[in-house]
Amino acid sequence: MQERLDSIDREILKILEKDAKTIAKTIAEQLGLTKTPVYERIRRLEQEGYIKNYAAILDKEKIEQSITVFSFVSLEAQKGHLMDDFLNQVKQFAEVTECFVVGGEFDFLLKVIVKDLDAYYDFAKTKIASLPNIGAVKSAFVLKEVKNETSFPLL
Repeated sequence: MQERLDSIDREILKILEKDAKTIAKTIAEQLGLTKTPVYERIRRLEQEGYIKNYAAILDKEKIEQSITVFSFVSLEAQKGHLMDDFLNQVKQFAEVTECFVVGGEFDFLLKVIVKDLDAYYDFAKTKIASLPNIGAVKSAFVLKEVKNETSFPLL
């Protein structure tokens, strides 16, 4: 059974969210602890699934993936297997970086990252529009990114 997070666990997670390359020794120094218990806590947090993965955050401008589009997708029919089929297909599209099942006017919200508008047009035409059971797709193009945090508010 997973234990609840205590204040030290939360501080460790905050540090690792800001910089996953921070070593246990540095974390221990910041928290006024020794290295071994910090290392053991990190290992436990990994094993219990609090830390799912470590990743590098790339600069999308430098890698020439500078357009972010939010695509709102509704299906013609919302039967369970049809929704599952859509989700399985969308998981295969490299351009889709996030996918949410949502309530309201649409069934799904996709975050799509592409090089330019032509690339989005190709994506929408050859991938999304070609899927069976697509009812409607509405797109919102990001003009300016004001805030993009990768960390959770750990209180």
